[in-house]
Parts: sequence; C-alpha cells; structure tokens
Amino acid sequence: MSDVLIIGGGPSGLTTAIYAAKRGYHVTILEKNKNCLKKLLITGNGHCNYWNEDQNNIHYHTTNKSILSSILPDTLKEEALSFIHSIGIVPRIKNGYYYPYSNQATSMKEALLTEALRLGVKIQTEENVIKVEKVNNIFSITTESNTYQGSYLVLATGSKAYPKTGSDGSGYQLSQMLGHTIIAPHPSLVQLEGSEKYAKDWNGVRADVKVSLYENHKKIKEETGEIQLTEYGVSGICIFNLSREIAIHKDELNYDIKINFTPWVNTKEELDAWFQDREKTLKGRTFEQMLEGFLNYKIIHVIAKRMYITPQYAWHQMTQNRKIELYQWLLSYPIRIINTKSFDQAQVCSGGVDLNEVNLETLESKKVKGLYFVGELLDVDGDCGGYNLGFAWMSGIKVGKHIGE
Repeated sequence: MSDVLIIGGGPSGLTTAIYAAKRGYHVTILEKNKNCLKKLLITGNGHCNYWNEDQNNIHYHTTNKSILSSILPDTLKEEALSFIHSIGIVPRIKNGYYYPYSNQATSMKEALLTEALRLGVKIQTEENVIKVEKVNNIFSITTESNTYQGSYLVLATGSKAYPKTGSDGSGYQLSQMLGHTIIAPHPSLVQLEGSEKYAKDWNGVRADVKVSLYENHKKIKEETGEIQLTEYGVSGICIFNLSREIAIHKDELNYDIKINFTPWVNTKEELDAWFQDREKTLKGRTFEQMLEGFLNYKIIHVIAKRMYITPQYAWHQMTQNRKIELYQWLLSYPIRIINTKSFDQAQVCSGGVDLNEVNLETLESKKVKGLYFVGELLDVDGDCGGYNLGFAWMSGIKVGKHIGE
C-alpha cells in the first residue's frame, strides 16, 4: 500500500509525485503507456516550450474566470519556475518563451524522471485503470491486471486532446465514478476549418499577420503572429489561440476570421499612403510585382482571382476604387469558420472537472476527502506558448505540497 497513488505519469503527475515524495510520502504513479511523459515529448514541436514569462491570468481560461486568481497566485508562478531550475533545466528564452537550453523535450523528460526516481517514487507503467473507489478511508484502484491501495489519490490523467499520446478522456470517467461533475470538453488550441473557395490555391503558405475573430459579426478577439493557410482552413499559433470559443459555441453562434496581411497598418487610408510612397520608386510594375515584395505569390494570385484580374494586370491601370478594393482584401480578408479540427489534432481541451467542486487552495475534492486533481483534467486551459505546461507545474506543486493537510 502506498501513501499517495497518482494516476497519470505526465508533467502534472510527476511534479505532484516529486513534491509529495519530498514531504516523506511513499508515492506510486500508475501510467497506462509503456513510458511516462509521452505527450511532453511532442510539445513545442519536440523542443518543449515549458513556460512563458508573461504570466498574466488572461492567458488562462475556465468556465468561471473570476476564481483563477485563487488557483494561480503570483507566488505559485515564481515557485514553478524555481522548480524547473531545481531539477537541472537551464532555460533558453526566446521572445518570452522558455525552452530547455538543449532545445530538446527529452531533457525535460529525463530531468523529471531522474528527480522522481531519486526520491523513491515508484512508477508502474502499462497499468490501465478501469475502476476507482474509496472504501473505509482507503482508495482502491483496479487496473486490467492489478489492484493498488493508497491513503490519497491524485488524478493526473490529462484531457482527451491528442489521444495517440494516451490522453483518451478516461480521467473524466474516473472522476465521475467518485461523484464529480465534468464540464463538457471541447478541442482547444486546434486548427480551424473554413469555407474559403480558393483555399487549395494557397495551401502551405505561412505569413505573419494580424487575425481578428468575429462572433455573430462582432469582433471579440485579435491575435498577431504566424498563420498557416491550408486547403481545409487555417492553422498556426495565433489561430490556436482563437479556437477555444469557436469549439465551445460553434453550434449556436456564427464565426468568421478576418486576416490583415499588412499588419503594420490598420486602415485603408494608412495603406493608401504606404502604396503611394511605394509607387514613387516602383515604376512600370504589374499587380503582382507591386505586392510580391511583401506578400507570398500564392496569396497574390488568390486576391487577384477575387478581384477578377490577372496577376499581370498593369498597376498604372488600377483606379482608386480598385485600389480601395485591394486594400480591403489586404486588411480584412474574410473566412467563414465552419468547424474546428477534432480532439485528435487538439493540443489541449477546454472543460474538465468542475472547479466549483474543488478546494481552490489545495485542489482537493470537496466531495471526497483525500482526492485531488491536477493538470488538464481540471476545467483550466491555457493559450499556446507554454501556459498549459505552466499549469501542469503549478497544479502539481499545489497538490504535492498540500496532500494530507
């Protein structure tokens, strides 16, 4: 029998285990995969973006945002960064994004496992939990081949995003077995499917843009960054950060995005002045030649099609009305969003264990004494850029420090 049983060997589970073991508890992790931290290895395209220096709570989301400050106090954020340093990770910081200096996610994996094993944490892999119950103040965990018992139970199973890594949503069922409510999960940080007629013509293009999200024709959010144009729709970090609301409300609300391909200006008047300066030095140019100095030729050809002209159309023939039409396409290219990609492509999920049923100071269940939740299983998700791993560290620290109190 263990003091603490943790179901899930991801970042939040390992962090919880390390902190609980430091307090002298005997800790056992039950992991369904052959190895722990499978999903961690693909974060940040294998480079592991584990933190972001901008820790404003605006980057974290839940059904009830007013309680986020109770879960994520500034002191906890400071301790999370110190924890990563304490296990040997040297940061490489780029534009506020933290990576291991090795630029490899394996460095983070080995650092976590080394520290956990040094502290005596037992890790049981290929243990798929099928039942949890509490009998006579003891948690009994049944897997497909064994039974485990412990005084405290931590659910660190993750959500149902990217199930190939083992995040199949089983933690929701385990939570419900113990009487908890699940806020319906939806894909988050995921690609968007659009209805753009000419999408195949610009498939594969990447561009630095400003993207605005409209809900029922009202602008609700804006992101700046790299976008990837695809034959099904749009992708990229700025798109991921817009996807959450769409996934939750797409069945009852209409969504559009508008892309500004010239994000250094915001109005038609500013863009017209910019082109007037450009015309002074670029003489005898075609439509394509006036645009190709800053815009991918595939995007140029799509816009030309939308304006019913050829890319070889002479620029001097462009009337002011035609230029204003061009400015509209450049500043606010519209795409109707019809769906998001599925859980299979999502980095995380919105939704999860209802925070109203959890002690916000300790993340202990209000329904079952000795039961705790960490990481993506909770109804908390972050923006793209190290925030979801950030929450994994912080929730793991919070639980590991407060188990048994």
